[in-house]
Formats: sequence, C-alpha cells, structure tokens
Amino acid sequence: MTFVSDLLASVSRRSRELIGLKAVETPPRHAADVTALARTLLSRRGEASGTAVARAILDAYRLLDAPGRLAVLRDLSGGFGADRAKLDAAIAAYQADPSPACAATLHAAAEPRRQELIRRLNLAPRGTLDLVRLRDDLLAHLPDNADLKVLDDDLVHLFSSWFNRGFLVVRRIDWSTPANILEKIIRYEAVHEIRDWDDLRRRLQPEDRRCYAFFHPRLEDEPLIFVEVALTAEIPGAIGPLIAEEGTPLAADDARVAVFYSISNCQTGLAGISFGSLLIKQVVEELKRELPKLTTFVTLSPVPGFAKWLAKERKTETGFLLDDERQLLDALDAPDWRADSLRAQKIDKLLARCAARYFLTAKSSGNRPLDPVARFHLGNGARLERINTGADLSEAGLRQSHGVMVNYLYDLGRIEENHEAYAERREIVAAGPVKKLADQKG
Repeated sequence: MTFVSDLLASVSRRSRELIGLKAVETPPRHAADVTALARTLLSRRGEASGTAVARAILDAYRLLDAPGRLAVLRDLSGGFGADRAKLDAAIAAYQADPSPACAATLHAAAEPRRQELIRRLNLAPRGTLDLVRLRDDLLAHLPDNADLKVLDDDLVHLFSSWFNRGFLVVRRIDWSTPANILEKIIRYEAVHEIRDWDDLRRRLQPEDRRCYAFFHPRLEDEPLIFVEVALTAEIPGAIGPLIAEEGTPLAADDARVAVFYSISNCQTGLAGISFGSLLIKQVVEELKRELPKLTTFVTLSPVPGFAKWLAKERKTETGFLLDDERQLLDALDAPDWRADSLRAQKIDKLLARCAARYFLTAKSSGNRPLDPVARFHLGNGARLERINTGADLSEAGLRQSHGVMVNYLYDLGRIEENHEAYAERREIVAAGPVKKLADQKG
C-alpha cells in the first residue's frame, strides 16, 4: 500500500506540473477558497488532474482552524445538493413515462452532487482516511448543527459500500506485529486501558491470549476495530484475573472457553458502520479452526449505563425497590462502599437483581434495550447468560456500573434464531437464572 500511495502521490505531483494548476500549488487558506476548489474538482474530467485537486482540497481543509472547517462542512451540506433543473426535468419525464429507463434517470438526477464530490476526493492518496477524519469533525459539530445531517447521510451511504465485509481483512495482532500498529492498539483500547508496552505484552504474548483486528486496504496500517480474547477453562466472572500482571498462562490446547473481553472501535469517523458483529463471527471461525477443543464462546462485557439508570430508579416510586433496599443502595454514594465486605455482599445481591431488571425492562427508542452493549450483542444473536457483581473494580467500572459486568453467550447453533427473535420481536434472549432475578420481589 505504501508503494501505491507513493505512486499516486507522484502522479498528483506530475499532474500539477503538466496542468499548471496554481490553486493546487498554493493551497487555499480560507473556507470559501476550499469550497471553490471543490466546485473545480466537480467540473474536471481528467483523472490525474482531479487527483491533484482532490489532494489539495483535503490538505487545505486540514490546515483550517475549527471555525474554518465548520464553514466548509456547512458549504458542502448546503451548496452541493442535487441539480434542481435536472431533477425537475427527470421528475416530469418519469411522470410522463414511468419506465425503468426514466426511473434510472430520475435516480441519477436525485443524487446530491456531494456524493460525486466525495467519490472524487476519495481518489486522492490517503483520501479515504482523510474523509474518515473529516467525518470525525462533522460528528463533533452535528449535535449543534442539524443542517450537517445531509452531508453525514451521504458519507454514511458511501462508507457503507466502501467498508463492507468484502473489502475488510482480518489479521491476528501479536507481539511480532509492527510497532506502529501495536502503538495504535494501545492508543485505541477503549474498554480496559493498556497502561504501557509491558501491559500490552501481557495481553498478546501468552499462549492463552489472542487479538484480532479488521483492516481496510485504503487505510493501510490503521485498524478499524479490534477484539481481545482470553482462552480459559471456565466462563469468567471478573475482569481482574484476565488482565492481571501475575498469573500462569493456560496451555491453549487445555482451553475450552474463548472470552471476548474487550472490543474497541478505532475510527470515530466510521461510527454507525457496523464491524463488530462481523469481526466476532470471523474470529470464532478462526479460533475453531486453530483450537477445535474450544466449546464455548462468551463475552465479559461492561454495563456502561447501569449506574445512571439505577440512580434514577432509586428516586422513582415504581414499586420495584423497597424502602429498606433504597437505604441499602444509598451506600453506593460513598466511594469506599466495598470496604465493608458484609455490606458489599448484601449490596451485590441487590445489584444483581437490579441489573437483571435493567437488561430486561429498561428500554430506549424502538423498544430496544437501554444498554448499548446489550443492543450490540443481542443484535448479533448472543444470549444474556450471566450477571457478575464485583466484576470490575476499576474506577471506571465502579463509576459506570458499580462493578457489574455480564457474560453474553454466542451459541453457534442458535445465533440466527436469537438474532431473529431480537430483530423481529425485540425479544431479549436471556438465560433462566437472569430471568428469575428480574422477577424477584424484595
């Protein structure tokens, strides 16, 4: 890929020399100039010169300050829609003759010019990564700038095609992986912090550890998403032993359980483009081929919204919590509530029941589970298998979920059935003990 990038860069430089495009030789410094150059790119037919202009646009955009970038994003959203005259003519033609040919013409006329602009920008060397970074900026501004939604829709539409499974490559990450990629694994880890290179070595080098990532050919050495796996004898109920500094590795051939304990998305600009389900299923196949004695595939997952939900539940008279239980949960407001082991056991027992209720009854829009991690795994066809209290005693774990973590089971024979139950009926597939916990009163 480095050779290809260098080759395209050479073509861009040569094209500038041949066509004498001053705007490319001297990148614009203002948002309006970047937008003007974007219109120039849409008007050009030559691929070589177009590649040079595309590179100049992306370079100029990156050099702008935050207000300048926002201005460009607004210009792209508001000034590069469909050609109104062509669209009106195509609508009239289709109304007069609703044939497949006229429908195709109408479809082409309705496409915003932004999409063709994005395609041409993608031809620049490193253009794909720059467009992903551009969407990083867009997503940061989107909550306060609804007018940017049309540009985001176009980027998502194109990214969904460019990053489909057919273009993705799964690679195992180990201690022999190039250092520039390993450094990004440390940086992008979003679930359980990797403190330093020694910590990373403990997660990659032992024979009972695996790590896999998805890559895209146009993003060279930038991972899209990666998953860390621990090979164990039994389903684990806590994260501490899996990432502890001490411990004797389990012989891989003795393992019966593969535990997906951390899944990290690496590119914010690809938010909404789903890779996780594909990666998990691909890794399951890789592990089954390598270690046929593995029989169980589970996660050890965080519950990021549980503490926030429970705080509201404690203040609401729903009948779910008794007065003495509310008083017991008041101890959660103290940072050292686990110091009293007897009290912690009582609280953990109550937290397990509350967590079961959270997973099975708390809903977001579309009657989906409130918990985002639950939506992800249930949507992939997993089953909510077990609730583990006191499983994550890190600062983040206690803050987000009071230490609760859960296991989702990927039963290979029932993944499709579970997926359909969730997708079609929003049924939360859960193990019997979890359902019983949710039904308990007091």
